[in-house]
Amino acid sequence: MSSTIEVPAGTSGAGPDVADIVARTREFVREAVLPVEDRFDGDVTAAGGDDVRRRLQGEARARGLLAPHAPGEYGGLGLSMTQRARVFEAAGYSLFGAMAINAAAPDEGNVHLLTHVATPAQREQYLAPLARGDVRSAFAMTEPAPGAGSDPTALATTATRVPGGWGIDGRKIFITGADGAGFFIIMARTSGVAGDRGGGTMFLAPAGAPGLRVGRHVPTMDRSMVGGHCEVELDGLVVPDEAVLGEVDEGFRYAQVRLGPARMTHVMRWLGAAVRAHEVAVEHSAVRRGFGSAIADLGMGQQMIADNEIDLAATRALLDVACAALDAGSPAAQETSIAKAFGGEAIGRVVDRAMQLCGGLGVSADLPIARIAREVRPFRVYDGPSEVHRFAIAKRAVKAARLRASS
Repeated sequence: MSSTIEVPAGTSGAGPDVADIVARTREFVREAVLPVEDRFDGDVTAAGGDDVRRRLQGEARARGLLAPHAPGEYGGLGLSMTQRARVFEAAGYSLFGAMAINAAAPDEGNVHLLTHVATPAQREQYLAPLARGDVRSAFAMTEPAPGAGSDPTALATTATRVPGGWGIDGRKIFITGADGAGFFIIMARTSGVAGDRGGGTMFLAPAGAPGLRVGRHVPTMDRSMVGGHCEVELDGLVVPDEAVLGEVDEGFRYAQVRLGPARMTHVMRWLGAAVRAHEVAVEHSAVRRGFGSAIADLGMGQQMIADNEIDLAATRALLDVACAALDAGSPAAQETSIAKAFGGEAIGRVVDRAMQLCGGLGVSADLPIARIAREVRPFRVYDGPSEVHRFAIAKRAVKAARLRASS
């Protein structure tokens, strides 16, 4: 069926054999990862947390599949955005798949950010162990209201000059992977006031530094991310000047280096999960009979199957457009916003239809669809809610129209 992964033209031949990496990733996920996910109903804490992460990443390393996105000099495969799209989709077929190849959030996005922004010394201290899977990381930007959320300019955490470095104070919330992270990338305001579009700076801080405390896990509906989504308190945290990531007051600009690609890799991973839900539903509806025929042969069942195929194909196409733009050096703000907003909602529709096709089994733990549904639903909120992306998409379109009218 068309939901099967197809490697885009131009991603094999010279350079990495992406088709081979995709095939081996699919094999690894089905042989080593899916059994763990299925046994523990997609709950990574119940499965062993960091212990299961290290075990699965060790297997991925032995198979030459660890960190497909990381630079080769740090043990990764060095794949471009376009090349990694089908690899991450293949990994995402399991809710634990991205973790197993060391491509889960927030580590994958932090690898990308450190690769492009960090100094050589920072790359050796932080990027190298992260790419190897020796440590996990966290990206600390979101704050309790009225601080930074979908509007990052509301940033309230402050960093002020102290002898030899910076003192950082503030509160963060929903910090994915914070519990057990080896280090943090912290966004703090170094100039201006909340609401200003500039003045943010990124800082690197090792876990356990005095003044950095990981608090409670915020209970959320998803369960597949190691380290949870935590509150983090910054109270008198002091970091040296060498801890500044990039340039002072340029943190918002650097955040875009991370966020555009990270949104697309989220689409890749959740697309893989939606493919699994769809395939399970099609297989079930092809044999489950009702009203004298297979569910898949009834008109309403066929419509749901067809709509799923359309949503999967459209998401994949928009994703590939955005990845090509990123690989060409464009910020791809419009392309990534479109792919994120459409993909987040289309993936949710696919999983919801799959659940409906499977009836009672669809909402049970006997099939993987219900747990996939609880994992993909938050994607419409994080990395920019759909509404914020629509706002930005419209603003860019109107701006372009006005420029054309004035020229």
